[in-house]
Amino acid sequence: MATGGGEKRAALLRRITEEGGFVFVASAEKAAAGDVRAAEAAREMAWEQLHSAPRDEVGDAWRDAYALACLHVAALRGAGGDDDRRAALRALDMGLIMGGGLLRAELEDAIARVVADRRGGRDGDREAASAAGDVERWKEGIAGDRDLADVLKLLPVKSLSRKKIERRSCIPLEAFIRDYFICESPVILSGCIDHWPARTKWKDIKYLERIAGDRTIPVEVGKNYACTEWKQELITFSQFLERMWSSDSANLTYLAQHPLFDQLKELREDITVPEYCSAGGGELQSISAWFGPHGTLTPLHHDLHHNLFAQVLGRKYFRLYPASVSVELYPQTETMLSNTSQILTTLTKRNSRRQQILNSWMAYWRKVTCFTFHQNGGIT
Repeated sequence: MATGGGEKRAALLRRITEEGGFVFVASAEKAAAGDVRAAEAAREMAWEQLHSAPRDEVGDAWRDAYALACLHVAALRGAGGDDDRRAALRALDMGLIMGGGLLRAELEDAIARVVADRRGGRDGDREAASAAGDVERWKEGIAGDRDLADVLKLLPVKSLSRKKIERRSCIPLEAFIRDYFICESPVILSGCIDHWPARTKWKDIKYLERIAGDRTIPVEVGKNYACTEWKQELITFSQFLERMWSSDSANLTYLAQHPLFDQLKELREDITVPEYCSAGGGELQSISAWFGPHGTLTPLHHDLHHNLFAQVLGRKYFRLYPASVSVELYPQTETMLSNTSQILTTLTKRNSRRQQILNSWMAYWRKVTCFTFHQNGGIT
């Protein structure tokens, strides 16, 4: 461990001690000396602290403490066989997802080492066993994406007969700002992501499994986030791909609004941030990924930031409403869902188009094909 990293860890343990975490500090020190049971105990203690209060009330120190415990667990388990290395990778991903930012660089470096080690010693049979049936189903799903007749069967009657959003082809940034951003008018921008490597690489399920298969990700399970049955789970990307074929609508699984590209740097290299994201003159707020099977939907809602949606594969049905009709859309009274309407209604967005949606509009969308990936960039 570099001297700088050691100083960070020592300072963190002092902060935890000041907050009364004496048992955690004792366990962390034993873990640093090679005690795997102490490492697991420290991780469990930090996990309990993360869930002892609402997320915004949990101090940064305990988030960093959780990341530290994950690093200890991974270091002690990563030297074993393939199952141990997989457990180490899960611990590190959990540190990225749930931990603080203090030790993020260490987590990312540790992940790079585990991934390189696993790929270097990967069993060829396991690679070949990447379910030929899944590969074929993936290809069929991509091909089926072009059958508009099947798509229309999933949409409400006369869904495409309403007023449609204007469509432009790769207009200059100045024209985008003048004609759409300033006057807060939505627009579909065609052909702007044709050069993305994701447009071809993500059609290959083996590529996705190789890059992300063993990585742990948070997913949403249920019809939509406003339903009482809705929940979140932590599963591997491979497990998520397996659920893509499930016909169980009650357990519909959706990778949504997760900073996937911060977690998986190799997938981040497959996309680029479009210049339209600089329209507001401020910083890019977030880049998130949405990835799910047909049937997933997002209720009518209002976002905090302007959005650029990049549809890499698949189709998506949208409907937008201007701010002038907000009262008629019956926002939820519950604080956590106050940006969401109480009614389900529905704008269309098709294959390989970029759509700009201003945050004064409310939007609803529904996946209408099996495979949809898109990038969301918030504009200040």
